[in-house]
Amino acid sequence: MALTLLLPSPGNIFNSFCQQPPTSMSRPVLEALTLSTAMKCGLPGGCSLLLRVNASLTLHESLRGLEACSMSLDTQETHCQRVRFPKASYQPQVGQQLQVHFDCFEVSVAQSLYITLRTVPNFCGVQLDQQYHVEDCSDEDVGRHVPACFAGKLSYWVDRSRKVVLVQVPESGGPDYYVRLCLKRFTCEDAGAPVRVTANRVSRRVSLPYNQELSCLCLEGWSATPDAVRIQTCPFEDDTETLWDAIHYQPVRYLFVDTQPQLCLKFSTRLGFRVRCPFQQRRFPAWKMTVRPAPAPGRLRVAFSSPSPARFQVCLCPQGKTWPPACRRVLQASSIPAASGDPTEDPAVAFVDIPRDEACAPSTCLQGRRTDVQFSAPQLLCDLQCAAAQGPAA
Repeated sequence: MALTLLLPSPGNIFNSFCQQPPTSMSRPVLEALTLSTAMKCGLPGGCSLLLRVNASLTLHESLRGLEACSMSLDTQETHCQRVRFPKASYQPQVGQQLQVHFDCFEVSVAQSLYITLRTVPNFCGVQLDQQYHVEDCSDEDVGRHVPACFAGKLSYWVDRSRKVVLVQVPESGGPDYYVRLCLKRFTCEDAGAPVRVTANRVSRRVSLPYNQELSCLCLEGWSATPDAVRIQTCPFEDDTETLWDAIHYQPVRYLFVDTQPQLCLKFSTRLGFRVRCPFQQRRFPAWKMTVRPAPAPGRLRVAFSSPSPARFQVCLCPQGKTWPPACRRVLQASSIPAASGDPTEDPAVAFVDIPRDEACAPSTCLQGRRTDVQFSAPQLLCDLQCAAAQGPAA
């Protein structure tokens, strides 16, 4: 249940006064410092968290006890406990290993602490240090039994017609409470000003407006106390249909994506996914590949038409079960000026002539793609009817 991180000792940060250890203390007397979280229940309203501190040492004749100190890394607040060794039983146990158990320290959910164990008297350089992180509300036991977690759970409703999140702040009988909307990235960045709900407020319902439904738009609440645990919930993170409807493709912004009808977008959440192919709509420009007889005998002309200037290449590919096909002989298409003709057709911008016997060989495909964009969906023509090889690619 405990998560600890051992750190090198930064020196005695609690007390700058120490004395040199005796020369007879030739080896370390402090052997181990063990930390763990405990839960004290049976209290009205839930349980509280405690920090158990245990130490093991080899008893030296100069030692009179041990001191353990806990410092909050957020507030610098420090608490210390001392355990003194009884004089009556002291001398017979010199040189033996002892286990020392301190009284528990009161701690808070998700609190970061720095624990120092030192000797009594305080011998310079004879101490052990650990940084300790108390479990947060994501821990099953803590989240279920500690009031700071379950009392902070928020009830909310989304009013899509008004674009607001309605929040019901729970009655806690304690300090004021903050709620806000934020965009959850590395941290949760403000998506609106926090609203403070005072303890004596009659209505504890808060209305938080938003601009757009996003998976990273989250609701955050926390008590107006130092080191307060912040509760987060993201109303739209799994609303696949609503999030998908809010997606708009902007071809101005994606100039290096080839807008082919076969290129689709997939949007996923934990509850499902949606696939949509926006380039199938007529308003998106797309290039075409056609094959027809070339002016030179024994050759076919692969021509490309596009509403805007572009560069293309053609590959000869064996038809098989693997994808993508293992293509060979890359041929670069030559650009040509716009030709007069049917104004409803896109003008031809490039072509390449290839031998008819190669293009018409059994189980052979022609693959055409753009070379002036980073992402291009290829067009593939297989089993050409070379006697009448013309018309747009299928």
